[in-house]
Amino acid sequence: MTTKTIPDNTYSEQNYEHQLHQKVSRFKQELSSFGDYPIEIYPSKPLGFRMRAEFRIWHENGSAHYAMNKPGEKTPYIIDGFPIGGPLITGMMRPLLEAINASPIISHRLFSAEFLTTDSGQCLITLIYHKPLDDIWLTEAEALQEQLSVFIIGRSRKQKRVLAQDFVTEHMLVNGREYVYQQVESGFTQPNVGINTKMLTWASDCCADDNHGSDLLELYCGNGNFTAVLAQHYKRVLATEVSKVSVASANTNFALNNIDNVTVVRLSSEEITQALTGDRPFRRLRDIDLSAFNFSTVFVDPPRSGLDQGTEALVTRFDKILYVSCNPLTLAKNLIVLCKTHNIEKVAAFDQFPWTDHLETGVFLVRKDLGQE
Repeated sequence: MTTKTIPDNTYSEQNYEHQLHQKVSRFKQELSSFGDYPIEIYPSKPLGFRMRAEFRIWHENGSAHYAMNKPGEKTPYIIDGFPIGGPLITGMMRPLLEAINASPIISHRLFSAEFLTTDSGQCLITLIYHKPLDDIWLTEAEALQEQLSVFIIGRSRKQKRVLAQDFVTEHMLVNGREYVYQQVESGFTQPNVGINTKMLTWASDCCADDNHGSDLLELYCGNGNFTAVLAQHYKRVLATEVSKVSVASANTNFALNNIDNVTVVRLSSEEITQALTGDRPFRRLRDIDLSAFNFSTVFVDPPRSGLDQGTEALVTRFDKILYVSCNPLTLAKNLIVLCKTHNIEKVAAFDQFPWTDHLETGVFLVRKDLGQE
């Protein structure tokens, strides 16, 4: 097994700026067929930015090691550091590994360790096994949890043992207001809290001039990350999400932030499209009068595949479209349709994933005939 040591200059400021420039240049090229738009660029910290991480636990010569795989390769590399990890991850990696190697019960058939941390000082560690987790393991894990002052979860096939809690609580400041978010271990969370804060601020600024008497439709709301911030600009918000875990977490987050104008429904984008066009009734909407909403804006943050054809048609019915994308290629494909009815007003690039080819982007569009009717 090879130990992977990263050269000191790999994560240099110069290398970071060069890679970010390349990513933004590619994005600008993808937008060029729609016009020459200024792009608001939001760089990340080059190091210490990642708030969650997953590591393979590799057992060799009687010791456990952290390991990761290169893309496209099956053989993992033992790693001796994780410079992009947030302070709680990098500070906890060595003590956790020492504890794993000191306990045959904790280390036996352990194959993965996952970290979920916050900027506000909480750390949750999930240990994943190829064995059932009995009460002897539980006693050892409880002692480890107390020793490290973290939250620990044990997982194996069809088994989840939560020692204290299965979530962390993050605090973020957006335009002078503090927001509190419960982030559940099995749910999706933004990995780069610094960039997430910048994304929330940008999205809020896009919607700040909206008519407070109008309503917002949000598709793919997740745990309410954007919803909680955008809700202040609208009379009511209807948000959709398919994951039960995320719906529950979103409702918790709205309560934590004293937000009472959001309704979350567990529907896919295809289903809400069918409901809004009257093509199909849904039992989950039986207590919601869709005709009572006065939607002005739709916010979408779709998966990497982008918007499907039906959702493209749906969003063009709104005066304003706020689109955050994790895939500039599918965003550009969707813009071919959206720009037939809407003009691009703002464009942003958020470096959510430094040292990768991925770039998070945002586009704000306004209907072409808005104000001309």
